[in-house]
Amino acid sequence: MTELAIEGVRLSRRFGGFTALDAVDIGVKRGEIRGLIGPNGAGKSTLIDVLSGRAVNWDGSVRLNGEDVSRLTPQERRKRGMARSFQRTNIFPDLTVEQQLRIASWAVEEAEIDEVMSEFGLVALAGVPAGEISYGDQRRLDLALALVGRPSVLLLDEPAAGLTMEESLGLARTLRDLVTRWNVTVLLVEHDMQVVFSICDRISVLHLGRSLSEGTCAEVRANPTVIAAYLGTEA
Repeated sequence: MTELAIEGVRLSRRFGGFTALDAVDIGVKRGEIRGLIGPNGAGKSTLIDVLSGRAVNWDGSVRLNGEDVSRLTPQERRKRGMARSFQRTNIFPDLTVEQQLRIASWAVEEAEIDEVMSEFGLVALAGVPAGEISYGDQRRLDLALALVGRPSVLLLDEPAAGLTMEESLGLARTLRDLVTRWNVTVLLVEHDMQVVFSICDRISVLHLGRSLSEGTCAEVRANPTVIAAYLGTEA
């Protein structure tokens, strides 16, 4: 079996005359947390959309645990172990926390709802409508929804968006601990560099739809090209 949990080969996507992705290669090893960073418009969310099956009119190939899933729908990829979260919380405000997790469980064969709620500190909120819980708890619920059924690969699009620094780092610690124990592979898009540098094993950098750099956190932080394109001198 391949050591790569998720792999994209020469991924390209264009919108008219604009190239959002230009022959990008990416491969994430099993159990790894990979950060995906870059300026606004670099192609990060587009890459996540292609990998998760939400994009149309793209070129290249996507492999999940060695299987070519390029032509599978998001639902089919979910059944094979790929889940994702979104920049904006993917919740229904009128449904309770538990109801939403039970709906998410329909997409997978085995789902321990109580276990997921416990991991994210949501047990006491099980019967509360999602629109009435705090924004930080809504972000935790969003992650819990993605982790129902213990997917093997998790694609996260800015899970800490809108959180305070304390909330962001707390969520990062929870995520780091959980994916280690559950052996989940993560590709994480995040603008909060403290979150990225605190939990990621390696980092890929996109710029203008192309791969700019890849390496450990220390290597990326010290790369002058990455500093000039994105991180700035304070990195």
